[in-house]
Amino acid sequence: MPILLLALILGIVEGVTEFLPVSSTGHLILATELLGFDANKWEAFNVIIQLGAILAIVVLYWRTFWAVLEGLVQRNAMSWRFVRNVLIAFLPAAVLGFILIKHIEALLGNATVVAIALIVGGIAILVIERLVKDGKCVGVAEMPAGTALGIGIVQCLAMIPGVSRSGATIMGALSLGVERRTAAEFSFFLAIPTMIGATTLELAKHHHEIVAGAHGVGWSAVAVGFVVSFLVALVVVRVFVHYISRHGFAPFAWYRIVVGAAALVWLLAR
Repeated sequence: MPILLLALILGIVEGVTEFLPVSSTGHLILATELLGFDANKWEAFNVIIQLGAILAIVVLYWRTFWAVLEGLVQRNAMSWRFVRNVLIAFLPAAVLGFILIKHIEALLGNATVVAIALIVGGIAILVIERLVKDGKCVGVAEMPAGTALGIGIVQCLAMIPGVSRSGATIMGALSLGVERRTAAEFSFFLAIPTMIGATTLELAKHHHEIVAGAHGVGWSAVAVGFVVSFLVALVVVRVFVHYISRHGFAPFAWYRIVVGAAALVWLLAR
């Protein structure tokens, strides 16, 4: 398969799955395995194109970010609490990710870990959906600092590929009393510093490989994956927020379980 075509496919997978509680990294790893490519060689590509999906959040919520910036200049308390909560939630993953970077990278090419994590995560979502009542905390700025820290700690589980960063943060927020829409949007906003940090690390480590087009994965492939993931995420985020505001997360849980089980059977049988 041509490299650019694979980059196009992976860009679509990333754009669809980044903000759904189904694990974009897990899907990218499984996709490369299914298509017969070495997931380890696409590790940097898979992380970098996530910025395309993150850019979609900046575009979709530009009014929110602009209002926060204006509020910061005007010393508005709500704006400062918004930024405080995002930064507090970001810190646990930043610290733990830096400490465990080598262990995390060792898991990024392990499709079996992904399959198991998809199943376990799906079961966890079903349990949380059944046990957790509707939260009363509405709005990112209204969230207590302790709640933001708790969500950040739960996000660290997503360092295991297949767990899902958005799934961990959304379910963590729901468990801590945050309302559904706010939980999803906080997950979106938290993705910005988290993925910028992860991408910066990957670029620093794999810059020369990408420039040289090692394994055929050069800047042209990255550009295709980036643009496609951005365009697809623009559509998916709108639909997702509309859906979860009215319905639950159970369909995503069952999807995870089915895909994880199918992937595990395939991986063990091949």
